[in-house]
Amino acid sequence: MLPSSSASTRISPVSGSDEALLDRPIWSALTTSHRHLAEGGPRALRYPVDMTPFADMADMSEASFAALGDLLSGSQVAALFTPEAVDVPRGFKVVIAGPCEQMIGSPADSPLRDAEIVTLGADDVPAMMALTELTKPGPFARRTRELGTFLGIRAGDQLVAMTGERMKPGKFVEMTAVCVHPDHRGRGYAQALLAAVARGIEARGEIPFLHVFSSNTSAIALYQRQGMRIRRCLHVTAFMKQQ
Repeated sequence: MLPSSSASTRISPVSGSDEALLDRPIWSALTTSHRHLAEGGPRALRYPVDMTPFADMADMSEASFAALGDLLSGSQVAALFTPEAVDVPRGFKVVIAGPCEQMIGSPADSPLRDAEIVTLGADDVPAMMALTELTKPGPFARRTRELGTFLGIRAGDQLVAMTGERMKPGKFVEMTAVCVHPDHRGRGYAQALLAAVARGIEARGEIPFLHVFSSNTSAIALYQRQGMRIRRCLHVTAFMKQQ
């Protein structure tokens, strides 16, 4: 049974110093809860590329960019979430650059009457890859599932909706891959899955948050209706080495 609780008791008070981890969520995750996954050194760190393209640097110096460049090969991309826009130096090609909203809080419970939420495992990876390729919720790779719990909804044998966990900076856990097959939208699947993932996070004494591009106003409005708040704006910058 999925955990549930009242909205007033779900999240413990969070200090400003704790929330500061979210200003650089990738660096914070790779130096705390996900340090065992970190590749790189003191100037630049990244996740394994078959998990996610996320990376960050200790600072924006030439030396740190060089260290991050040393971690990239071929057409590999480094994607950063930073408080300020990144001025990418020569030698790199920007793939994506834009603002996103970082939202934190406890999504309201959203029960389903006509569908069952299930935990997704290794055997579901092909279906998860197919769904994310169709719906484009953000980067999703073969091993992304290993970053945390992923929940889904099936219609017959087909996976039609999914949400899960990704970055873990300190006691915060990012919710990600909120996606629903186009033929199954409008049934409350995204809201129900988001709430169920959040309940699992809270059951461990952790705090859910997520990122959404600032241009995705409909998703931001949905998350706000569910009880989440915008914490701050961050900048997403994805780049690769010039070939």
